[in-house]
Amino acid sequence: MAEERLQKFLARGGAASRRGAEALIAAGRVKVNDRVVTALGTKVDPAKDLVTLDGRLVSAPEAGSYYLLYKPPGCVTTASDPEGRPTAMQYLAEVRTRLFPVGRLDYDAEGAVLFTDDGELANRLAHPRYGHRRVYLVKVKGEPDPRALARMAAGVRLEDGPARALEAEVHERADRNVWIRVRVAEGRYHLVKRLCEAVGLSVQRLFRPEFGGVSVQGLRPGQFRALTPAEVRAMRQRLQAPDDDRPSVAAGRRLPRAARRHGHGPPPAPGAEPAAAPRGPPRRPGRGAPGKG
Repeated sequence: MAEERLQKFLARGGAASRRGAEALIAAGRVKVNDRVVTALGTKVDPAKDLVTLDGRLVSAPEAGSYYLLYKPPGCVTTASDPEGRPTAMQYLAEVRTRLFPVGRLDYDAEGAVLFTDDGELANRLAHPRYGHRRVYLVKVKGEPDPRALARMAAGVRLEDGPARALEAEVHERADRNVWIRVRVAEGRYHLVKRLCEAVGLSVQRLFRPEFGGVSVQGLRPGQFRALTPAEVRAMRQRLQAPDDDRPSVAAGRRLPRAARRHGHGPPPAPGAEPAAAPRGPPRRPGRGAPGKG
């Protein structure tokens, strides 16, 4: 493996941003092979040199696998399900690497789910202490009362404690419904849905357009793609400089739309057996019950 600058190695190892790593080196807190190094031009060989920060070993991550799935509604974000429901993992069956999802997305929600074998990155994205912001687009029934959106941002009390949205704004208006943009700093169970219901909003559809700064633009429900090295680097940089609590109006305008719904239930995963035909007489056109949103 080729040598690289010490500050770059520290940044890749998650110790700090590149600039922060330079400050750590200048402060004499970094050692290479038990020798304090303060020169910013120092190069290290990750395959041979031992680098420590305040006495703790820093290891640069090995090349990992990173995939983004457009999770369809009607499946769970787990490797298996005791109830026999479809799982998001089934859509990545052709990937031979052992992957796990970063966090979860509700059974009836859809959108971006990251799968990886990089435990360090997954922990930084999912753990509340790192404050990774999550953006959702929520389709609500009718025109939301501005006071309800303000209450979401001010904070409400849920059954498991107080919660609030960092942002709750109208994103796009449709004929009968409105999409609102909600940004939160934690991945608590059903958090966005419960925030909406707590202020009297009826949720018709829940869509996560991106995760970790990577968008599902160009993907259909059930489709996935590998992240590019540039996207992985950008994701790491975002985690080293967490978002603040200011509204993301500009970013919100670039968010992709949720895919149009066709039929009911998630699309079949590659190689999955087709669903059994419903029993009983066929319904007359136009007489079926509407599906859940």
